Amino acid sequence: MLQLFVTNAGRVLSKQDLIDAIWPNVHVGDDSLFQCVREIRAALGDDQRQLIKLVSGRGYLFDGQVTVGPGVLGAADEAQPPVATANADPVAAVPPALATEPARKRLRFGVRAGLATAAGLGAVIGLAVVAPIFVPDFIFARKPPAVAAEQLVGVGEGQKLNELAASVADRLSAAVSIAAAAPVLTPDSMFPRKSPTIAMMPIVGVGDSQLVAEMAGDVTDRLTDGLARIDKLRVLAPRTQTASAVPQPVAAHPEADFVVSGELRLEGGAWTIQARMSNGATGEVRWTNSVSVGIEKSDMTLQQIRLAAGVGHPLALRINAMINAGPAATDDELAGGTAKVVIEQAMASINQTTPERFKAAQTMLEKAIAADPGNVDLAAALSAHLLRGIQMTWYNRSDVADTQRAAQSMLEQALRAKPTYIPVLEAYCRLLNATNQFIESLVACGRVLTFDPWDGLAIYNLGLGQLRLGRFEDALATFKLAEQFDTPRTARWTWLLGAGLTLVVMDRDEEAIPYLMRSIAITPATGRSHAVLATAYQRLGRTDEAKAALAKTMELRPGSTAVNIALDPKNASPLYTEAAKRVADVLVGLGLPDK
Repeated sequence: MLQLFVTNAGRVLSKQDLIDAIWPNVHVGDDSLFQCVREIRAALGDDQRQLIKLVSGRGYLFDGQVTVGPGVLGAADEAQPPVATANADPVAAVPPALATEPARKRLRFGVRAGLATAAGLGAVIGLAVVAPIFVPDFIFARKPPAVAAEQLVGVGEGQKLNELAASVADRLSAAVSIAAAAPVLTPDSMFPRKSPTIAMMPIVGVGDSQLVAEMAGDVTDRLTDGLARIDKLRVLAPRTQTASAVPQPVAAHPEADFVVSGELRLEGGAWTIQARMSNGATGEVRWTNSVSVGIEKSDMTLQQIRLAAGVGHPLALRINAMINAGPAATDDELAGGTAKVVIEQAMASINQTTPERFKAAQTMLEKAIAADPGNVDLAAALSAHLLRGIQMTWYNRSDVADTQRAAQSMLEQALRAKPTYIPVLEAYCRLLNATNQFIESLVACGRVLTFDPWDGLAIYNLGLGQLRLGRFEDALATFKLAEQFDTPRTARWTWLLGAGLTLVVMDRDEEAIPYLMRSIAITPATGRSHAVLATAYQRLGRTDEAKAALAKTMELRPGSTAVNIALDPKNASPLYTEAAKRVADVLVGLGLPDK
């Protein structure tokens, strides 16, 4: 955000412009924006709000003096126009007679303030260096400006004060240069990698039904739109196609690296789509998948969304795996090989979550990674599993810190090996959530969605972050989005629980009960779902059902108390903390031990 302000000095940036730039593909409210602005102001020592100004009804204005000229990042264009400052005419060329006179910055400080300013600016500019990882390429498509820090003047007498001012100015100049250069120092710019091109063929409706043909066209459009949102992927839109009595062969597309095609059928009360991705030049099939969606209890729009997501989610994972593995990777390696079998078995083991199943799955993953310590998929899966245990409070409190460190260590190594790999980014998103770094988790989870917009686990963790930040309406909308996509299906109980919990926190207990019941029907052994359900029942006057639900909680989670069954309140907003206390009070009134 600081980088955006500096490179747009003197220009009003609207709140929506800032939100779209910093948090692409993420549901973010004004509170996150305000927090970032507060942190930048604090780092800059801008207590009087003279550098970053709020322009009522329009947005924010960076009113700092930024000098732009050649030589800082390399040769600048000779004809580059002068940059206007907020309170002055466009900056003219400096006359030779004044070239040696030091410019005076309006930021004035003493010794202690100087140290604080240097440290604060270093921290914020450090974030600016990382910013290109999280923001759309179009922001940085232009040539980055050369930014020169003007001399800072030590106010007062003494040589040491002047030396400190000069030192801070030097460090700031170097830091700003790095921050401004960051967009051109990303891995893709230093080591250019061709973005793969996908040609999306129309999904063929098999049969002569107009309904099937229209459904196939709508699913094609939704799948194309989703693929077009994936970072570093070029998508060629399909041409129109009518229904066909039989599947048609896919022609070669030498202009595309890969071709996505498929057929849609309506059989036995369900839509079934058979999709594949093939080599654009040779026609060799590199990936295939089949998805079925029932037509009962859902409207046509929801059926379209789930068909597109059912194809799009595994397809996005395969594309991402191919990009990260390189052209020499075999199909077996891309599919995960034996590691995938272990991960799937571990996930199946915890689908009906109990402490015993959870431990068995952990043992399974630990043995696999001991035999193959360099496997990034196993590292991501095990770290995500450990973090899931922290979120579910399956570990003793005394073991949580060590468990968190172990997960973080594995993730750091995996991120170094594959920094854009979805399973690793997904686990990192969960790590930030499990460690109560909620604002950071919004960015990390949003990063996952730039590679797979249908990733339900990332969407779920995004919703958890919003919930804990007190943004209840945003969280509910996010959990409902995950429910619409319903991918991956092994995790569907999580967003149902998330929606139910959010509704209870919002005192909408009647609406919460169906979500909680559906979550429990899929994964009945968490115990926490029953506790939330007990709260909803009790507040609706259904005391017998409330007591039965709480009894089930105590059966599944012996030793539960109002303290250890609740989510960790650290870094949560006061709004959420107050709502959580109301829930705890209801449970204690029903008989749950306080401590």
